Amino acid sequence: MNKINEMRIDFFATEENVAFARAAVSAFLLPLNPTLEELEDVRTAVSEAVTNAILHGYEGKGGTVRLSAELYEGGRAVLEVVDCGVGIEDVEKAREPLYTSRPDMERSGMGFAVMETFMDAVSVRSRLGHGTTVRMEKQLGCGAMPEKAP
Repeated sequence: MNKINEMRIDFFATEENVAFARAAVSAFLLPLNPTLEELEDVRTAVSEAVTNAILHGYEGKGGTVRLSAELYEGGRAVLEVVDCGVGIEDVEKAREPLYTSRPDMERSGMGFAVMETFMDAVSVRSRLGHGTTVRMEKQLGCGAMPEKAP
């Protein structure tokens, strides 16, 4: 499958930038002509991944989050959210619904479950002391780029 576009942005790990990440990925995906539901699915999954990086990866102490996205012919979008934070000790445990590493924050522990619900595929790589990469994939639109006017 041929890549037709890609982007990568780095931003400070602060809660205010969750909305920025959502807006950036929305604008980037528009050429694939996604439905509003598909666009909101991706925005929600990106919000969860970025929020996890900020609150769990960096424990709210700041750092850099990288959001990258690739678009492929046929309407496939591949997104990654990367942090260089504390990492996840047990990825499988962290992916269990209702599990949270920060019960003091009264978080729901549903971040990965939400990502998996809204995306076609989610994978997580993490290394203690080195950070986490969340990779998400989604098929968008009717699988074709909109026709350009002559």
